[in-house]
Amino acid sequence: MSLNISNGWLEEAERIVPSPNCNDRSIESDISLIVVHCISLPPGEFGGEWIDRLFTNSLPKDAHPYFEGIQALRVAAHVLIRRDGTITQYVPFHRRAWHAGVSSFRGREVCNDFSIGIELEGTETIAYTENQYHRLADVIQALLQHYPNLSREAITGHSDIAPGRKTDPGPSFDWVRLFSQLNEKEARVG
Repeated sequence: MSLNISNGWLEEAERIVPSPNCNDRSIESDISLIVVHCISLPPGEFGGEWIDRLFTNSLPKDAHPYFEGIQALRVAAHVLIRRDGTITQYVPFHRRAWHAGVSSFRGREVCNDFSIGIELEGTETIAYTENQYHRLADVIQALLQHYPNLSREAITGHSDIAPGRKTDPGPSFDWVRLFSQLNEKEARVG
């Protein structure tokens, strides 16, 4: 399925706006990296409103013991892909989402400045779903077509830009499968 981007938003995504956890990029045209993450709230549990609530600073610390330690975080990815393939967008792509933290890619520090963050609802140890791989490939294909500084060589995991600090998307993420999906979609378009 081909996705469309208009004014920094995926037209086909549900929008949860605005996430306050973003700001203007110093150079808006310098979008040159895609970072794949994973998240589940509470850890290991899927579905529900908790990720939306975290990314919009409305996570109640007393709703689950784990939330007390993360409730004050100010984070958001641009996009979340749920287990069923549903896409939610929190931050327009031309804005700087706060997803990567202390990070470096090919010698460039502060990856938030030039990256797009995509969260997969999941954990580092539970396999991601077929729906997620399809939708992730759809989103990446749309981004590659829309932003000229992006390339397939600049798609990486959070663990690769923040080694020792982050481990997601983890060993349960199949990079070969993702690039195979991208090849299939590219063949259909080309």
